[in-house]
Amino acid sequence: MRRLPHVPGIITADQVLRTAESIAAIQDDEGGVPWPEGHIDAWNHIECLMALTVAGLREEARRGYDWLVRHQRPDGSWPMRIRDGRPAEAAGESNHAAYIAVGVWHDLLVTGDEDFARAMWPTVVRGLGFVMGLQTTRGEILWQRDAEGRPADYALLTGCSSIHQGLRCGALLAERLGDPQPDWELAADRLGHVVAHHPEAFADKSRFSMDWYYPVLGGAVRGVDAVRRFDLEWDTFVEPGLGARCVSDQPWVTGAESCELALALDAAGLPDRALTVFADMQHLRHEDGAYWTGWQFVNERHFPDEWSGYTAAAVVLAADALAHATPGSGIFRDAGGREARVTGECGCERARA
Repeated sequence: MRRLPHVPGIITADQVLRTAESIAAIQDDEGGVPWPEGHIDAWNHIECLMALTVAGLREEARRGYDWLVRHQRPDGSWPMRIRDGRPAEAAGESNHAAYIAVGVWHDLLVTGDEDFARAMWPTVVRGLGFVMGLQTTRGEILWQRDAEGRPADYALLTGCSSIHQGLRCGALLAERLGDPQPDWELAADRLGHVVAHHPEAFADKSRFSMDWYYPVLGGAVRGVDAVRRFDLEWDTFVEPGLGARCVSDQPWVTGAESCELALALDAAGLPDRALTVFADMQHLRHEDGAYWTGWQFVNERHFPDEWSGYTAAAVVLAADALAHATPGSGIFRDAGGREARVTGECGCERARA
């Protein structure tokens, strides 16, 4: 029997299972896992499926993957928002399309079910094909194509950091399935270099904590650079005893960002700091195992007044990583497994010259 994650003194295995069950409870009849507002996006949906897989809720997770297959478009993307089975926002985001590789690779690591991975392989190939079509000469990946197929004119640091992990996971999955994709490796190298060394390539979203920790979480920044990055903005984004802020200019901590920060700290080899952040955010836990999205600590109110599946999913994934419980617990640690190669097209060589 698979061992459920538990983090001593912070969260028990039974509590982790109840949190995963709170995700299954909001899954719709078609297999989609919606936001509290009712729409579904592919990225958060996949994160919820990963949490279900960790908890052993395999049937529910597979229903969710079937949902993804049905709603993927021929170009490999998913609508930005889907409501009642129809696109509510038709543009396709590159980081949504890339995350399918993370989800399928994670499922294979946890379950060992290669037949399922092979069945999902065409979906992964189409998703990463959409991503590759948005990579610039320098290496960053534009954040979306609009409903008419026009690419955006800028990239996002958080999105590209997540895409870096998607490309790495896709390449590992390709090797396992005997269909190597060297172009994905090269694209990940170029993207990882730009994420780590070219902040000018991205729109300024620095008020968001995700732009602070995601380059580490997605694997592009590791080692002393990761520690330096954390130290530089720690006091800006971390509220002792409560967790991580969503944005620097609001007194608002959020559970998902706190757990993702814990995952990033763990991936950077800072498990004690990760455990502290993970413990601090547990005040958001509801008695039924769900998690409040956030806490406004000046007004002392939950904000928004909701529980969210993606927050619960982040809790389960963080617990798994910190407990080293399942074979998929290292999926964020392993995203930084190799150093990006510089192609000479990013501007570094010209700058040195």
